[in-house]
Amino acid sequence: MSDETAQAASSHSVIAPAQAAGERVDRFLAHAIGTLSRSRLKTLIEAGHATRDGAPLTEPAEPVRAGARYTIALPAPISATPRPQQIPFTILYEDADLLVIDKPAGLVVHPAPGNPDGTLVNALLAHCGASLPGIGGERRPGIVHRLDKDTSGLMVVAKTENALATLSAAFAARDLDRAYLALTWGLPNPTAGEIEGAIGRDPSERKRMAVVTGRGKPALTRYRTLAHRDAAVALLECRLATGRTHQIRVHLASRGHPLVGDPVYLRRIPAAARLLEEPTRRVLLDFPRQALHAARLGFTHPRTGRPLSFTTLPPPDMRDLLHLLGWPAEVAQV
Repeated sequence: MSDETAQAASSHSVIAPAQAAGERVDRFLAHAIGTLSRSRLKTLIEAGHATRDGAPLTEPAEPVRAGARYTIALPAPISATPRPQQIPFTILYEDADLLVIDKPAGLVVHPAPGNPDGTLVNALLAHCGASLPGIGGERRPGIVHRLDKDTSGLMVVAKTENALATLSAAFAARDLDRAYLALTWGLPNPTAGEIEGAIGRDPSERKRMAVVTGRGKPALTRYRTLAHRDAAVALLECRLATGRTHQIRVHLASRGHPLVGDPVYLRRIPAAARLLEEPTRRVLLDFPRQALHAARLGFTHPRTGRPLSFTTLPPPDMRDLLHLLGWPAEVAQV
């Protein structure tokens, strides 16, 4: 049925015969390769590990093209148990049940393809020693919730099974106090309100999320404007009524107000940038990450029942932007 050659131990290459034309590509490849299930191939395709004649292939349901060469690159296996690594991170609070940390931008929370180590989990294993492994699973020990790699700010980590279960339930029920600071292009109208819209995979680009119609998961973001420079840029406080992937970033971008520096949802130079003078405009356009910071986190201690509340200012790179825009440090306090 196919002309299959192994390019390397970690990849498969298949040339589609004429009789396969029109078939779903994940189904065709599962049959042609024989050693990978259709569900595994679907995951690999959606994760960007497939090409058609050298071009990215991201849609598992795409019809097969006769004569095309399909290549699947298998990512290197990840150790089932992350190893401890001495990675510095800021601890704001710690007791026998939990830690509260101020995660720096650039730190991945848990190991995954592309980031097998150097993560917060690796750092936590080194810090906590033998007490943490196994709590919540080997891959994500103690992780109650996560922040995107380039989002900074407050996270709580469980050190016991009871803490993990109790805190996870509180996050699922939104029974906590949690606020983000987001620097956006443009000024939302109204300046305070809600953004509601179901979030699911972007049908045209599987690595992105989008506000979708008729599918996806319900999502609601509440926001208020803390400061703005005319209609060019605004600092928002955002609170989540739901917890979807990239929710703040997707919702604000859907309203025409993508985050400054967002590498995924800021696709072109925004019109609002023209309202800023140089060099301020260039500094904001060149900011290398999404300007998003988890600034406030409050919850009930899972064992004592005592209320705990923490706030943290944005990291220096984001504070420099606020200073450049002429806003005092107090504007970032939520």
